[in-house]
Amino acid sequence: MKIIVPMAGIGSRLRPHTLTTPKPLTLIAGKPIVQRLVEDIAQVVNQKIDEIAFIIGPVAKGFPGDTEERLLKIAKDLNAKGSVFVQEQALGTAHAIQCAKSALDGPCVVAFADTLFKADFTLDANADGAIWVKQVEDPSAFGVVKLKDGIITDFVEKPTEFVSDLAIIGIYYFKNGSILKDEIQYLIDNDLKEKGEFQLTNALEAMKQKGLQFVPGKVNEWMDCGNKNVTVQTNSKVLELLEKDGVNLTSADVKLENSKIIQPCYIGKNVVLKNTTIGPYVSLGEDSVVENSTIKNSLIQSNVKIANANLDNAMIGHHAKYNGEFTSVSVGDYTELL
Repeated sequence: MKIIVPMAGIGSRLRPHTLTTPKPLTLIAGKPIVQRLVEDIAQVVNQKIDEIAFIIGPVAKGFPGDTEERLLKIAKDLNAKGSVFVQEQALGTAHAIQCAKSALDGPCVVAFADTLFKADFTLDANADGAIWVKQVEDPSAFGVVKLKDGIITDFVEKPTEFVSDLAIIGIYYFKNGSILKDEIQYLIDNDLKEKGEFQLTNALEAMKQKGLQFVPGKVNEWMDCGNKNVTVQTNSKVLELLEKDGVNLTSADVKLENSKIIQPCYIGKNVVLKNTTIGPYVSLGEDSVVENSTIKNSLIQSNVKIANANLDNAMIGHHAKYNGEFTSVSVGDYTELL
């Protein structure tokens, strides 16, 4: 089994945080989004992962912090080969996948790296393909699938009238990745674009027309990481789910001076808290110091210094310094508000 992870977007909706870090490497409860994604996929497919192929953009390739090394380590930690490909031009979802065409062979999962999920279904490895879906209240904002007798019959993009409430979350299984590769190559060779881009849904439709059958994989939780507010919400949801699973996310070496932690929280290594209340639903990265502050419902990266703060729905980047009385903030890496 192979996992293909397109992550070449520039993450404009999550700026300033994505100016120095690719969005999928943003830490949620102490782990990069993309690491949580591939770990959850590995659990659902319940097969040995042979290779994880990451597709990044040219901007991400030039980011500080060894982006490629971090991605390769994520693969290595799952005992898989890691590969990194670059999509030089933003020509659509299908084009991004095709950048990793050498990995599109045999069983594979394609997963776009701006989403997290929780699921308890078992993948049917005998199906031609599967599409992860989530029941939503307003399907008009999503691509949805229509079903008949448990088989997907149609893909509908942002329906103006109700046709289905099963939204496509951006994760797909293919029994034979080479078929997908051939269909995408046909789109590219014949310049078959939609809205100026090569779209994965067009390749899926072609596969369906040739008789391949796709089944739905229904997930229980679908968590977005598109912008600051929803990323903070996703952090809170992940903390809640991990607490239910009995996972302790507070480092044993946290130094508490007249301070308390209200769970669930993730507290990294070598953190100092002075006259501070942290939580609930806070992730606070390693080597950070917080003084005279109250913080809840917030996502804070590593090496941060915070003082005299009352934060709620806040997102603060690596190496930032914050001293103030603002409440809902979005502070990028290396920013100082003193």
